[in-house]
Amino acid sequence: MAEERVALLSGANRGIGDAIARFLGDAGWRLSLGMRNPQMPDWADPDLVQVVAYDANDTAVEAQWVAQALTRFGRIDAVVANAGIMIAKNVIEAEDADLDALLAVNVKAPRRLAAAAWDALSKSGRGRIIVLGSLSGKRVKSARTSLYSVSKFAAVALAHGLRHTGWDLGIRATAVCPGFVATDMARSLTSRQDSLMTNPADIARITAMLLDLPNEASVAEFTINCQLEETY
Repeated sequence: MAEERVALLSGANRGIGDAIARFLGDAGWRLSLGMRNPQMPDWADPDLVQVVAYDANDTAVEAQWVAQALTRFGRIDAVVANAGIMIAKNVIEAEDADLDALLAVNVKAPRRLAAAAWDALSKSGRGRIIVLGSLSGKRVKSARTSLYSVSKFAAVALAHGLRHTGWDLGIRATAVCPGFVATDMARSLTSRQDSLMTNPADIARITAMLLDLPNEASVAEFTINCQLEETY
C-alpha cells in the first residue's frame, strides 16, 4: 500500500513537480523532495516529507540525496525524475553548449538518480521510476523545439533502458510524455490559455496511477495531449 511507500521527486518546487508532490502526499506517500532552493511546502507534513537541496547539474548530489532519504525513511520505492530545462533553439542555431546543458539535466541527471537509488528500488520488489519526458520526445513539433526534442527523445530511451534493466528486479519504468502543460515552461512557448493546456494536477493523477500499478501491468510510455494531432 502507498501508505508505507517512499518516493524521491526532483524539481518538486513548482509546476508539474509541485502538483505530483501534493498528490502523492495526499495519497499517503512519504516524500523526499529535491529542490534547487529547498523549502518545506506549506501543504506538507514535516513528519512525512523531507526536503533536500538538489541541483541536476551537480554530478555528485544524487548519491548524497539517496543516502539522506534512506537515513530518514529506511527505504525507497519510487523515483520521479521531473526536473528539466527547455532551450528554445533549432538544431542549427544551437551551440554544443546548449545541447550539453539539455542533456545534462534532462537525461544524465535522471540516469544518475535512478542508478543511485537502484539498490533500494530493487529491495522494494516493486520499485518504480517515472521519467518526465514530453511529446517532444515522440515527435518534433517545430524547429524552435527541435533541440529540446533531441534531449527528450533521449529521455524516453532512458526510461525504456531502465525498464529493460530492472525488469527481473521488479523495477518498472515509464516515460510520461505530455504536450503543453499549464506551467511557466509552456507559457514561454505558446499563447494558449491555461484552460486549453493540460492541468499539472492531471499529470499528478496519472503519475500516481502508474506508481500504483502492479508489476504485471507495466506501462512503458504514457502520452497526454491537450490538442488534436494525427498520432498523439
